[in-house]
Amino acid sequence: MEFKIDTKETFCTIMPLADEISAKLTGALTLKCEELRQRGSKNFIIDFRNCENADKAALKELVTLHEECYGMGTSIVFTGMNRTIMTVLKDDETDLLINIAPKMDEAIDIISMEILERDLFNEE
Repeated sequence: MEFKIDTKETFCTIMPLADEISAKLTGALTLKCEELRQRGSKNFIIDFRNCENADKAALKELVTLHEECYGMGTSIVFTGMNRTIMTVLKDDETDLLINIAPKMDEAIDIISMEILERDLFNEE
């Protein structure tokens, strides 16, 4: 599975170069996040703008990846999802279990706010 990766100071953007969110893609995405985490990246924005559709079987893996990140005290936001993908997420109510931002700048804002919150809570 191929990804376009853009590393910033406080987050890493991962853009899958695939046309469907599938179980194979989410498995590779989980491995890529772990690899990047070992290199020092803590927060992730997953940009699905290239994906046209989503397989319902893959949605559970997105939730698992989301829970793993937050369990480690890091952030993950999914963005770039088209109407078709959002419909699949809403039908399965996965949209209620993961962070979804309509646009990249909103995803960056979510990551930034969560970093700030963690910093504030760790000072106390």
